[in-house]
Amino acid sequence: MKKLLGWLAAIAILFGLFILTGPFYIVNEGKQVVITRFSKIVDSHTDAGLYIKVPFLDHVIEYPKLILSLDGDAQSITTKENQYIIVDTTSRWKIVDPIAFYRNFQTQDNAYNKISDIVDSSCRTVITQNRMSEIVRSSNIINENKQSKQDEDEETREIDSLINADTSNEVVSKGRSELCRQMVVRAQAELNGYGIELLDIVPRQVKYSAELNQSVYNSMIKDRNQVAQAYRSLGEGKKAKWFGKLENDKRTIASEAYRKSEEIKGNADAQAAAIYAAAYNKDPEFYAFWKSMESYKANLKDYPATYSTKMDYFKYLYGADGKR
Repeated sequence: MKKLLGWLAAIAILFGLFILTGPFYIVNEGKQVVITRFSKIVDSHTDAGLYIKVPFLDHVIEYPKLILSLDGDAQSITTKENQYIIVDTTSRWKIVDPIAFYRNFQTQDNAYNKISDIVDSSCRTVITQNRMSEIVRSSNIINENKQSKQDEDEETREIDSLINADTSNEVVSKGRSELCRQMVVRAQAELNGYGIELLDIVPRQVKYSAELNQSVYNSMIKDRNQVAQAYRSLGEGKKAKWFGKLENDKRTIASEAYRKSEEIKGNADAQAAAIYAAAYNKDPEFYAFWKSMESYKANLKDYPATYSTKMDYFKYLYGADGKR
């Protein structure tokens, strides 16, 4: 009986050691594992769940199953026009084959270094083969909007006609999105067999080098000065046009007013003549007297001249004896 109890105790101890050494392991959501035995891969699991391993011999190496990001270092690159720019990229990737990943890298740090080198090389190769406009823009919407505005806005067309330089932006045939796709394709070709899928490469920042900045600023200032001068010229032209129209309208109004005034005066003179004629027909003597009075008032006022009182002109001022 004692011997049986001893065996049972030994078995219980061995079972306890077996449990303590961890024959079970859990693969959580978002994780994947590689099982190695004596540094050799014996199994891998990409699905979440509870699994069994050989205690003391099997080692569980865990890798993330989620999408990972890699921020590259800013690098100076020459474009197709031999312009130096500073490009800072970020990329996303994930482990799709944990066995291949382990064989090539073992650790994520090693993978980061490799991916960074490949992404930087791919980025440099693509950028050096393309113009600056292709790198910083994704479409020709700037030119399209400008053309649409020119079609609708006469003032914009006039401004453009006054500017000697062509202000339209260079036409984009590929654009940033296409260049990023080319970078991914080129980099993925080098990462095949490493158990990695490269999802995208995105330039976080593209800026001119210090040597090119001043040249760009000078060009921008020149362009803005041209536009400002064009607006001033257009304004002066419109000012002259409006002043000319104003002067023409003024002459037209004055001419019309003069015509109407002469017409009114003519009508008034005709009416006056008719009244005078009627008065003359009624009393010719009184009419002659009245006309003489008007003539005296108009001609003798402050007039330094000497006339004979015997003149027929003064017959209503002096009597036959020459007295008033």
